[in-house]
Amino acid sequence: MSHKIKALPQIKQIVSRQQEDGKTVVFANGCFDFLHVGHIRYLEAARALGDILVLGLNGDKSVRAIKGPGRPLMDQQERAEIMAALECVDYIVVFDDLRADQVLAELKPDVHAKGTDYTSETVPERDTVLSYGGTIAIVGDSKDHSTRDYLRRIGEKTRVTPRATGKMSIDKAK
Repeated sequence: MSHKIKALPQIKQIVSRQQEDGKTVVFANGCFDFLHVGHIRYLEAARALGDILVLGLNGDKSVRAIKGPGRPLMDQQERAEIMAALECVDYIVVFDDLRADQVLAELKPDVHAKGTDYTSETVPERDTVLSYGGTIAIVGDSKDHSTRDYLRRIGEKTRVTPRATGKMSIDKAK
């Protein structure tokens, strides 16, 4: 397991220490169920806003509730390890709530970064962030990438058919 993946109490201590040292802590969150370029651009832009980027990763339970049946595609440990491999991510905390309010209230990061599918007025955790004096930033590229769309495209380009042996084969769609 990566040294970047921590429990909330550990992350809270790290954030407090960094802020005491005058560092700007940025928090970004999401499911990251199927990593794509939109996620990378969002996280790199979030990291550019401060000195430390803490990623709140939705746990399996919350991903199922948010995204529906069949999700997540990978369990939270695998997703956390993948996200920890990104240079722009300094720390990861996994949480099971539908929204990141509790994590934000505990950590009190200086900046809460959300993707461009939000505005500063529509960020679900807006009231929580403003209550402790944090700021909200909308970052990343336009919302032209989504896991749902990639999964649909993959399904259109391939199809699974039974072979005579009873095993499955994947044929490229024409």
